Amino acid sequence: MEPTELRAVIEAILFLSNEPVRTEDLAEAFADEGGLDAVIAQIEEIKRIVETNIGGFMLEQAGGGWRFATRAEHEPTLKKYFDRKGQNRLSIAALETLAIVAYRQPITAPEVSELRGVNSNAVIRTLLERHMIRVAGRKNVVGSPFLYRTTKDFLLHFGLNDIRDLPRLEEFGDLIGENINEELVAAIESAPEPAITPAEITEASTEEEAAANEAAALDDLARVDGEESPASTNDDALQSDDDVQRE
Repeated sequence: MEPTELRAVIEAILFLSNEPVRTEDLAEAFADEGGLDAVIAQIEEIKRIVETNIGGFMLEQAGGGWRFATRAEHEPTLKKYFDRKGQNRLSIAALETLAIVAYRQPITAPEVSELRGVNSNAVIRTLLERHMIRVAGRKNVVGSPFLYRTTKDFLLHFGLNDIRDLPRLEEFGDLIGENINEELVAAIESAPEPAITPAEITEASTEEEAAANEAAALDDLARVDGEESPASTNDDALQSDDDVQRE
């Protein structure tokens, strides 16, 4: 296969894939065409071409692989267009909750609610259902509350390759295109860093256990919401169907 043909095939894979494409997977698929070195060379060439042409999309690393994505400078126009078309996007409540989980993970639902100053169970439940956060096990304390972390879908949603690519907390608003409450930012910054060791977390060992934990967490969040009196609940619970998500 000629280098130009290899590049064309890689472009087609990137175009068709619903998830970021790992370099290692491409190298394995094209082992007879030069393997990793050939794949890396063509990815770099694709990246150079799309950057030179300055079209409507670019090639970026996100979620541990490569994908085509729209350019940041087009975001305001795209946002206006898709909002007009009725696309759902993340609510402020959901973005606040994601900020807490992202910067203080792993964290329990009561800890999230304490930082936000309102009952956040409905938002957490919705974010779980949308796969923006996941159950990361149980905290080995009284009551064994569930712990939550962000997911690969969270990284993809915000164009991050790794959780370590998160900007400083005060710059999170620039990443999400919304202003986060300054008091909440201060509360997250002043909160102690999670000091949970692996020994203090009970994690699922199989996919079946992980699925069971997520189902149990959803039930637990719904149950706790149901036990709250109307006076103590907040509009997050009342608007849980609208708390999601720009995809």
